[in-house]
Amino acid sequence: MVHLLGLQPYSISRLAGIRGLSLPAINKHVRALEEAGMVRRRKLGRTTFLTLDRASIRGLQAWLGQYHAYWGTEKETLENYEPFLADEEPTERERP
Repeated sequence: MVHLLGLQPYSISRLAGIRGLSLPAINKHVRALEEAGMVRRRKLGRTTFLTLDRASIRGLQAWLGQYHAYWGTEKETLENYEPFLADEEPTERERP
């Protein structure tokens, strides 16, 4: 839904149709996005349109960007760290 709203404003009913969701279901998603400050709602006549709040997305992008240096490369995944993590966990004999 965020991707679609990043391209253009959509009516709630159109988003529901695209995503294959009922209006109550899509409204739950919309409320979550509104509470997060990611979308804005505008009513034109009888139709409610949503648009992405680009300022909040830029803020989120900046916040996430500060962690980019710590994420490492694609090769540094959880699967690569599993052996390391397994070595740190105490064995049955070491547990009190």
